Amino acid sequence: MIEEKLESLGILLPTPPKPAGSYIPVVRTGNLVFVSGQIPMKDGQVQFKGQVPTTISVEDAQKAARLCIINVLAQLKVELGTLDKISRIVRVSGFVNSSSEFYEQPKIINTASDLLFEIFGERAKHSRIAVGVASLPLNSAVEIDLIAETT
Repeated sequence: MIEEKLESLGILLPTPPKPAGSYIPVVRTGNLVFVSGQIPMKDGQVQFKGQVPTTISVEDAQKAARLCIINVLAQLKVELGTLDKISRIVRVSGFVNSSSEFYEQPKIINTASDLLFEIFGERAKHSRIAVGVASLPLNSAVEIDLIAETT
């Protein structure tokens, strides 16, 4: 069970963050589930803000990516009732608030991809983008969305 795997990794899924705009956090169509972009929000506050590497380090941005994917999983759990219904992680899109001289966005988003693989094993092999952007909502360092297939 995925929840047991999360527990073994010391991950407790939070109450998912509320949308920061005019959208819903999760959309299901057929056997696909689309999770809207999640930022590194915890207890109603953005935990990692700023541009990489000028105001936030690569290491802290990696922590932000981990928190983003935990928030994605929290959204999925609310929508599906259990993460065991996920048969495949299809796509991860990662956006990194980056200075114009920074080119290591994949290194940051790898943290999210690696955590998904640790949790879901082979079911987590996914397509992905890792893009540098000039800014993100609420000055977040990272934003991640995800598409999953369900049983």
